[in-house]
Amino acid sequence: MEPTVLHLDNHLIAVWKPAGLLTQGDRSGDPNLLDEVKTWLAREFAKPGNVYLGLLHRLDRQVAGVVLFARTSKAASRLSAQFREHTIEKTYWALVQGQPEPPSARLTHFIEDLAERAGVIAHAKAGPGRKEARLRYRMFSTAGDVSAIELMLETGRKHQIRAQLSAVGHPIVGDFAYRATLAFEGAGIALVAKRLAFTHPVSKHVLAIEVPDELCPLRPWLVRVHARNQST
Repeated sequence: MEPTVLHLDNHLIAVWKPAGLLTQGDRSGDPNLLDEVKTWLAREFAKPGNVYLGLLHRLDRQVAGVVLFARTSKAASRLSAQFREHTIEKTYWALVQGQPEPPSARLTHFIEDLAERAGVIAHAKAGPGRKEARLRYRMFSTAGDVSAIELMLETGRKHQIRAQLSAVGHPIVGDFAYRATLAFEGAGIALVAKRLAFTHPVSKHVLAIEVPDELCPLRPWLVRVHARNQST
């Protein structure tokens, strides 16, 4: 597949990951974004041999959105430090079941990884082996039993958004692994990594990379709700 490039310079590349595609290869041997971007770079810049591409973060297979890779080891080291120190702003959009109350809030849970299956549990209290998870959300649209929310991650735990929203009774549409009962009309689940903002590892300028509206898998629902509101 031809990757959709959202940003490219000598030090990094940001691309669109569709839901259903692995970020990195696993034992399944299924196609993955990392290999696709390497192949594209080799072809685009006529690079012989192996292409360096630093994996900085991952999105769940069911999640679409922007993924950032480093093209040099220097960029990889500096960007990895920003991810570790939580100085990169990570913004997500999601469709959730119900209407969150209050419409904006900060959620803090303690994530427990479940060894017997792939998921996690978000607990209200700290405990052995549990890692603190924090995020902020605001609801920006609602219709019937579904609401659109924007989320700002403060930590980066496994399945954090999915588990925390499920824990407060508002699972992501289509996320049946985390108690959703409504199907999502698009691929994967109704969660998209919408925006990354960070300090460029070389120029030191603040760079914000955002998924364009035409790629956002939540757009059909948002357009319908907007049209319905305009007609009433």
